[in-house]
Amino acid sequence: MPDVFAKNVATSADDAAKIVPRAEFRVFGQGVIELVQSKIWNGKTVLFAARKMPKETYFLSVHTNEANVKVRDGLLDIKTKVGETPDGYEIFQPRGKFQFPVNKTDLSEILSHLQVEIALDKDEYPIETFIEMARSHPSLAPVGVEKMRYGFTIDGIICEYATVWFNGAQIETACAESENYAGMKEVVEGMGLAQMANTNYLRAAKRVLGMIE
Repeated sequence: MPDVFAKNVATSADDAAKIVPRAEFRVFGQGVIELVQSKIWNGKTVLFAARKMPKETYFLSVHTNEANVKVRDGLLDIKTKVGETPDGYEIFQPRGKFQFPVNKTDLSEILSHLQVEIALDKDEYPIETFIEMARSHPSLAPVGVEKMRYGFTIDGIICEYATVWFNGAQIETACAESENYAGMKEVVEGMGLAQMANTNYLRAAKRVLGMIE
């Protein structure tokens, strides 16, 4: 069984490209957790331990909703959207994890996924410097994200519900993710989420910050 709370470790872009991407259906709103809790036993359910995640920083770009770039525990993790299933579930491919401080070449690659250009005149950049660079750039916005996550599987499909804080603003989320798209559809419907909008973390954070409607 996949460990949804697996240790965050650095990976190269080449290694990340070998990972088979999972599709994800995710919703945000209020009352989401109560809804999922009322439906959680509709299938064969296995609970994982609840976990308060370390604080993360997501980097939002006005130029893309398809590059998930975040930092946790000093590692910057990149996933990019590579497609959707016939049901509209989003597929994100891992692109590697970078350990800070990062060199100029790695930072240039990170910025390319965010579709921005910044003149780089140093050989090495600590995470604090990168956050300040993003904060001062007109097309970028770093956002602090905290999560209290409750992971489980239903019929072998990885799921979770969570309380999330974007820069302190609280919202609830729930998701299902798997390479088994047909199984995902059954579980999403079983949790009562199928009629809600599929919204990834990038779009949810941008709405909270007023970057999109």
